[in-house]
Amino acid sequence: MNAIVGAEPGWPEDAIEVGRVLDAWGVKGWIKVQPFAADPQALFSSRRWFLKPPEDGVLKKPVATAYPPLLRVTEAKNHGDVVVAQVKDVSDRAGAEALRGARVFIGRSSFPTAGPDEFYWVDLLGLSVVNREGVALGTVAGLIDTGPHSVLRVVPADAAATEESERLIPFVAAYVDTVSLEQRLITVDWGLDY
Repeated sequence: MNAIVGAEPGWPEDAIEVGRVLDAWGVKGWIKVQPFAADPQALFSSRRWFLKPPEDGVLKKPVATAYPPLLRVTEAKNHGDVVVAQVKDVSDRAGAEALRGARVFIGRSSFPTAGPDEFYWVDLLGLSVVNREGVALGTVAGLIDTGPHSVLRVVPADAAATEESERLIPFVAAYVDTVSLEQRLITVDWGLDY
């Protein structure tokens, strides 16, 4: 199938939510985005940001009833704990305010390549976790950012996700032996009685 020249790209199959539009920034149409990662490189790696409306009740301020499905970013930069961006076809504060609350997605394939022994959290979710003896500990249900390092939330396959059933394993070399995204497997130095 041939692409139509000038046609808008469709929603990426590998879309990942990476942030939320907080508000306008300045008077020339810039927007302020709260990134969901401490290092917002994914936002800088793509010039196409896809939008969806917020979940019900997330924002107390009024939001637009319809958002454009795609923003074409012309410039983006860090500004403290947020990212500010200028987007094509938004030239004033009112246009930027109309984007308030939008959830920002980009295709996973647009993320910068992770370095050796670096992983995106989204790639670790759902991976099986076994210890050195080959005993299955469960699957990665989430991660917790403690500041100095991340912690894997591992839930046994045969248990509901409760605090009592999950294991919290520091995602550091002292406990994590290998991570194989291809095999969808993490091997850890972790006993059953921990």
